[in-house]
Amino acid sequence: MNGAQALVALLQRMQVPFIAALCGNGLDPLLIAADEAGLPVIDTRNEQAAAYMADAYARLTGRLGVCAVSSGVAHVNALAGVTNAHYDGAPVLLISGASSSETLGRGGFQDLDQVALAAPITKHAELVTEAARVPLAVRAAVGAAGGGRPGPVHLTISVDALAGEVPDEAVERGGRLTGAATARAAGDPAEMAHALALLANARRPIIVAGSCVFYAQAGKALHSFATQSATPVVTPIWDRGVVDSEWSTYMGVVGAASGEPELLTQADLVLILGASIDYRVHYLDSPPLRRDVKVVRVQADARHLYQGVLPDVAILGDAATVLDHWSDMWAAGDLAPHSGWLEEAREICDRFYQRWWNDAAPDPTGLMNGGDLVEALEAALMQWEPEPVLLIDGGNIGQWAHMRLASRRYPTHWLTCGASGVVGWGVPGAMAARLAEPNRPVVLLSGDGSLGFGLVEFESAARQGLPFVCVVADDCAWGIVATGQERRCGRRLAADLGPADYVGVAQSLGARGVRAETPQALQEAICKAIEERLPTLIQVPIACGGPADQPDM
Repeated sequence: MNGAQALVALLQRMQVPFIAALCGNGLDPLLIAADEAGLPVIDTRNEQAAAYMADAYARLTGRLGVCAVSSGVAHVNALAGVTNAHYDGAPVLLISGASSSETLGRGGFQDLDQVALAAPITKHAELVTEAARVPLAVRAAVGAAGGGRPGPVHLTISVDALAGEVPDEAVERGGRLTGAATARAAGDPAEMAHALALLANARRPIIVAGSCVFYAQAGKALHSFATQSATPVVTPIWDRGVVDSEWSTYMGVVGAASGEPELLTQADLVLILGASIDYRVHYLDSPPLRRDVKVVRVQADARHLYQGVLPDVAILGDAATVLDHWSDMWAAGDLAPHSGWLEEAREICDRFYQRWWNDAAPDPTGLMNGGDLVEALEAALMQWEPEPVLLIDGGNIGQWAHMRLASRRYPTHWLTCGASGVVGWGVPGAMAARLAEPNRPVVLLSGDGSLGFGLVEFESAARQGLPFVCVVADDCAWGIVATGQERRCGRRLAADLGPADYVGVAQSLGARGVRAETPQALQEAICKAIEERLPTLIQVPIACGGPADQPDM
């Protein structure tokens, strides 16, 4: 076999379901090998879209997402999706083509130090110029992608390495290979006991559950321990959530631009479970947090254990193992749950979110606002079982979704842009969701600004039979920026967008396009689009304005 065939064989052994790709220099041997082996290649119109597909698949499933692009600027374009994966710790493999190794560094076609560009945002980046190295390089990269805190990796493979001969046994040797993020590590017993004692003695503890809880497959363990100890759970906005049903302990998201319930600022102990220390948790600075707040941190990767803050207790271990041990220790110690604080926390959350659950005053233009749109969307989603996968791409409409839905819907069924805060990933993300969840409806909520980045990918989705529903909140503006500028300086600065016939564009790309101007019409359009099983764009004119602009109610 050749290097490309070895690469494809290894991906298939890891049960990678597809490669997201855009053809070009250096990729033909890989595309041929994938075709011969029956590994689907989902092609896109932009390298960013291919990388966003791999990232979205990884963040939805916890398994390796793979994309392949050509060299030079194509590689640079793909780094947008790799960067997104870097922020969230998503296991993504970017394969970039290159000209023959004898021309590298000598000014050959599209000659570029692609590894140097990828290295700062990947856990492993390597140039492969010999076919014999391909199986080893793949194993090294995939091991890095799924180990510790997961993250993206990169291989630039020259065309002669893909075409060169590789012994068949090079693929078979080396033991089990998995594409899942499966790092497991038990915490130090003394530190575990110390942390549990702090938690048991706290009066107002909070668990901040980040994306690494999802990658550790620790949702059930978190639910069990949080219920047992009656400890409120929050998720940083944009992180991958693990709440998949009605949890009495789940309090929604923190870190949203539109505000959050006053829980972190009242906590006397914050348990950072697989989450980053950043603006979403106020950097754990005091103020706004209490001066006497205790911090317990659990991370599966030693490199991130002391990121951002020096905790009172640092536990190197994966969330599932640590939580299971804590549950056993809590039961053995017959420790008292924080039931009174949990009830108070729920009341705090209810008062906060009630502002957005109530109907806002009608807009003088007669248009729906973002809240109206999200309420109609929720009503449509509730009619389907299993619950649709919901993707949210956009700043202003994203804030509406988090305010209206964050404490009422289940985060496991959501996918947002992630901690990078990027916009424009949604259409390729919806394509990836369709591949990851073939038996569930897929609904994308997008702003009109966000849609512009990936609108042409409707052609890719229609041609390759990847149905989803895209609801476009069309306020003819970069809404979250526009409302902020109006509030600060009374006018908009480079934040307006012109009117566009998104319905017509979608239809010209082979997809369905409809327009909905009332909540009832939108609800009906979503349900019909799900039944049609075609890529469908629903254009919804709305008034410009976000939750942050609404008065207290």
